[in-house]
Amino acid sequence: MPWLNDLLQQNARLAEDIFYVMEPFLFLVVIALAVFVLLKNKQIKKLQNSLRDLQRTYQDLDNQAKLIIKTDLELHKTQSELDKKMSGLYTLQKISRILSTTLDENEIFTKITAEHISELGFDKAMAFITSPRQSSSPNIIPNIKSKIGYNDKDIEEIFNNKLTKEIFDPVINHSHVISSLDAKIHPKELSSIVKILKIHSFVCAPISTKEGIIGALFVGSESMFSPITLGDKEIISILATQIGQSIENAKLFEETWRSHQELEIKVKERTKELSRALEEINIVTKRKSDFVSAVSHELRTPLTSIKGYASLLSAGKLGEISAPVKERLEKINKHSDNLSNLITNLLDISRIEAGRIEMKIEDVNLREILDTLADLFAPQFKEKQIEFRRDLPDGLNTIPADRGQLQRVFINLVSNAFKFTPEKGKITVRAKRIDNSVQIDVEDTGAGIKKENLNKIFEEFYREDNEINQNVKGTGLGLSLVKYIIEAHKGKIWANSELNRGSTFSFILPLTRSQ
Repeated sequence: MPWLNDLLQQNARLAEDIFYVMEPFLFLVVIALAVFVLLKNKQIKKLQNSLRDLQRTYQDLDNQAKLIIKTDLELHKTQSELDKKMSGLYTLQKISRILSTTLDENEIFTKITAEHISELGFDKAMAFITSPRQSSSPNIIPNIKSKIGYNDKDIEEIFNNKLTKEIFDPVINHSHVISSLDAKIHPKELSSIVKILKIHSFVCAPISTKEGIIGALFVGSESMFSPITLGDKEIISILATQIGQSIENAKLFEETWRSHQELEIKVKERTKELSRALEEINIVTKRKSDFVSAVSHELRTPLTSIKGYASLLSAGKLGEISAPVKERLEKINKHSDNLSNLITNLLDISRIEAGRIEMKIEDVNLREILDTLADLFAPQFKEKQIEFRRDLPDGLNTIPADRGQLQRVFINLVSNAFKFTPEKGKITVRAKRIDNSVQIDVEDTGAGIKKENLNKIFEEFYREDNEINQNVKGTGLGLSLVKYIIEAHKGKIWANSELNRGSTFSFILPLTRSQ
């Protein structure tokens, strides 16, 4: 078939011509395809890089989300624990207020109720008091003070089981706070212990006083969804400490109350003794006053006769007498006057002491009394060249007092100052107002008084042992009489002195009249 061959040759030439014509275009197409493939590969690589970046970002976001979730769970857990601790602290505060209302040791444990234990997050509780002997013996049930969620049979089973000693021994003997969190208890033993105690988790803390550990507080939770935390251990430990302090306070109160009762008994007994002694003193004082009064009256009659006869003889009415006899009669008269003054002072002291002399309180012009006093002692002051000063404020003219008795006070004090003041000395009487009272000081520049004798000078018949008292006779009743008169005016008297520099006798009288 020649025609077929020709046709094929023509087609071949035609195809060759077409190839030569299309060759440039094909080259361009190939180049275009190559460029397109390169661009696509670059775009694919860029997309792959973006995909990897997205994958890393997603991984970071996933990690951050996990961290946020973990942190949120931890914060939630911490918040729950904080809420539980705050609730526990609030309950502790409430229990503390309740415990402070009682000082009876037996009532302390009854004040803690099942409601309080529930508020602390527990279902069961018991508190007991023990002793070293009991803590070492598993067969002795301690003194159960409180049981919540347990009956007597449960308590007996708990304390008769040796495994429970794993909890109570460290608490009682070593003051440890034990809980189901502790790793020291073997898991198998812990499982048996919680089964015996009929709880899932627990805390046990020691109750202690100044005497040492006296017992323990045990609390437990039945739910496995309420695990024990460190905060629970702290709360129960604080509660056990509060119970111990309350017991200590109750014991101290009981000791104080007993001491008070014993003191009251002793005070009553002592008061009875003092009352009996006071009655005896009053009887003795009355007898002394009666004796002094009787003796004084008995002495006054013969003394009057002696003084009368001495005066008659001295006046020469019974005949002429010689000078020596007259001198002796004057001594008899002088000593009779001294004895009469002694009797008068004794009677006045006795009457004032017995309350038989009533003070006639009236407005007394203090300046007039001191002027009269200056006139009375003028010859004696002139003889020893003693300067007598009066220092009275202008606004203090009158004071409420018994005129006659106040004059006796001044006479005795000035006379006493005169006796101990040497020649060319000075005696000063000054007054000053102190609130509703007047203080009067009688100051001299005399020999002074020893400090150890200042509290004795107002005693009856007391005379300080010095050269002046040895040479000048006295009864030792003047200052005692002054003290009784001042005290009868509701005042007080005292003395200050320094040897060889003088003495000051001070007394205070109220300016308001006593009802």
